[in-house]
Amino acid sequence: MGRLTTHVLDTARGCPGQGIKIELFRLDSGRELVTEAVTNDDGRCDAPILEGEAFTAGKYELVFHAGSYFDAQGYDLPEPKFLDEVSLRFGIAQAGEHYHVPLLLSPFSFSTYRGS
Repeated sequence: MGRLTTHVLDTARGCPGQGIKIELFRLDSGRELVTEAVTNDDGRCDAPILEGEAFTAGKYELVFHAGSYFDAQGYDLPEPKFLDEVSLRFGIAQAGEHYHVPLLLSPFSFSTYRGS
């Protein structure tokens, strides 16, 4: 059965992004909130964000609440922050596969890829 997982790495500090709120939206017919999660001490979610029968092909968006994380970590950033909410839009073509969508994050840049 397929599943969606993620993790966050704070590349400025070289450590996991702990306590980051994540929202998952389905985008196929509008923008529907599917679920929310918070990263643990390892920068991961305690369970897959989406799995089982709910894990279907389609268009999705992960929203990472990075600004709140930067505040909690004591980053001294100008307001408004360059990155506040990081949105990653992606497609799931094969509902039987594992989709891992990590976020590499710093106050002024981010990147992602389809992991394993």
